[in-house]
Amino acid sequence: MSLVISEDIVKASGLSEQELIIELVLLLFQQEKISLGKAAELLNYSQVRFQQILSERGINIHYDVEELQEDIQDLTAKGWL
Repeated sequence: MSLVISEDIVKASGLSEQELIIELVLLLFQQEKISLGKAAELLNYSQVRFQQILSERGINIHYDVEELQEDIQDLTAKGWL
């Protein structure tokens, strides 16, 4: 599924397209809708880079057993474990 954001919304936000995507992913992460690993993946960032962004913004990392298991599954699927 693709999400199309109108040019009017991008202009109204005062952000670039990439900045708006980052904001959306950060919001989903803060609302615990996606894990840290999924957020980093959606932005095509390493988890360390995504954690740096969180730190720069003073956003706490919420990481529980379920998220650990999800990340292990993702890493296994990618052949990294």
